[in-house]
Amino acid sequence: MPIVVKIRFEEFGKCFDFDADSMELNKGEAVIVETEQGTEVGWVVASPKPVSEEKLKKPLKPILRKATEEELGRFQHLRLQEEEAFKFCFNKIRSRELPMKLVDVRFGFDGARVVFNFTSETRVDFRELVRELVKEYRTRIEVRQIGVRDQAKRMGGLGCCGRLLCCRTFLHEFEPVSIRMAKEQNLSLNPSKISGVCGRLMCCLSYEYQTYEELKKTLPRVGSKVKTPKGPGVVKQLNILGQKAIIELDSGQEAEFPADQLLH
Repeated sequence: MPIVVKIRFEEFGKCFDFDADSMELNKGEAVIVETEQGTEVGWVVASPKPVSEEKLKKPLKPILRKATEEELGRFQHLRLQEEEAFKFCFNKIRSRELPMKLVDVRFGFDGARVVFNFTSETRVDFRELVRELVKEYRTRIEVRQIGVRDQAKRMGGLGCCGRLLCCRTFLHEFEPVSIRMAKEQNLSLNPSKISGVCGRLMCCLSYEYQTYEELKKTLPRVGSKVKTPKGPGVVKQLNILGQKAIIELDSGQEAEFPADQLLH
């Protein structure tokens, strides 16, 4: 079976599988790999392990070698160049009054390209900007529009829970999130309560949604008629996690009953 190692290129980025072959690699080590975008520096997320062919999505690219001190020094120098390129591009955007917000800049390790990521609420004609960037850096330039969720992932921040954003730490793939998830969990539908720093619905709304869906199957629907130990009534409210329901009895009183005491 192929010996596979997981590599990450950015602190907050997703992991990719590479062929480690017989190379001994430890978690945290820097390596040089060949990607579809060119040669890059990546970091070992976990020690290599054998993986069956059936679980591999596509042919794996090999690890070229462990990164040398000189290569790591060059990598750090590129980070400084990215800061300068950000200032340069930011000033060009401002002078041209383009309706776009620059998020970050990424230099390819092999010098084959520079990527400028930005957000915008409208479509932007940045052709003249690209020409100025090509003239300045004399390499392949990519000006890429990203979404606000990707912006939050790249810039980081704190959620309303007081912790670092999920997308910045462990959530590497964005899953669809809907307002229905908030409704099913009896959460406030106030946008300021259920939206993240990106302005979109919080990703964590999906974490417990499936559990709520399963637990609701044992409870009657709100508004339905049920029989209780104290007589018939109508379901007014559900306590899904507690597996209880508040019932308005025919007598006009309200009482809470466990799900196993209700007939519907």
